[in-house]
Amino acid sequence: MSKALIAIDKSRSFRVYTTITTDLVQEACTIHDTTPLAAAGLGRVITAAGLMGIMMKNPTDKLTVSFKGEGPAKQILATAYGNGNVKGYIANPDVDLPLKDNGKLDVGGSLGIGDLTVIKDIGLKEPYMGTIALVTGEIADDLTAYYFISEQQNSSVALGVKVETDYSIGAAGGMIIQMLPDAEEGSIDALEAMLDKMEPMTTIISRAVANNPMLSETGLVQAVLDDIFKDVPDEYKPEVLESRDINWMCDCSKERLEQVLMTIGRKDLTEIIEEDGKAELQCQFCLKKYSFNEQELRDLLACM
Repeated sequence: MSKALIAIDKSRSFRVYTTITTDLVQEACTIHDTTPLAAAGLGRVITAAGLMGIMMKNPTDKLTVSFKGEGPAKQILATAYGNGNVKGYIANPDVDLPLKDNGKLDVGGSLGIGDLTVIKDIGLKEPYMGTIALVTGEIADDLTAYYFISEQQNSSVALGVKVETDYSIGAAGGMIIQMLPDAEEGSIDALEAMLDKMEPMTTIISRAVANNPMLSETGLVQAVLDDIFKDVPDEYKPEVLESRDINWMCDCSKERLEQVLMTIGRKDLTEIIEEDGKAELQCQFCLKKYSFNEQELRDLLACM
């Protein structure tokens, strides 16, 4: 479980969503047995999706974020809900590339040319879907561009995942700042100045953890928030509105996988029954396997 804080600045010019997701990202990367490069990509996407999820109004509202490219990672996808639950996967958890010239993991190169798609299902007749071409593939840059292009929302997204030499997750987290209607012009200048000299999220998170060993998870996120905004004028410092949980949670079930089997059509399902007499499907998010015997498959066929 990870803690997230939702805050608004004193002038009511912008809202801030901040979280530390080190344990959550570790859980996801352990499940998918990721390389450091895959861990960096997957960790950033599920962190962002978790923050985007708690922006939604209702606990059952659902959001899917998909980065799909021609690069060796192929696709990174995460689904989040308004209640804070999030799950995700990377199509190629074994992806590996040389480090960039600055020594950083090449998440952008792992995705290559492609698209970012965001789907929001908030209970209306049709889900909202927005798609943009990937700008850099570095996740945060693309999400910032997505908000501006698809939702006409001036935002800034910062994400980070630090992978240690033993492949464990040393630090992970993120922040999304969104401007509000009638924002003061001074707030924009203050944020631009702050973001221009802001350190990487993982640096700030690691410092908060090192300097405050006795703080709760919520307290650590507050320390990160205070650190980021320490040089911002008082009228634009954020004040916390609420604390939320972001959890890794896969809601797969045998019933859901039955629905997947029923989508393949009578012909293909009949072929599986006659040739194999059984089927095994695996959840792409948590990798749990579900087995179906011949009678179960015939029962599904009868329902089609």
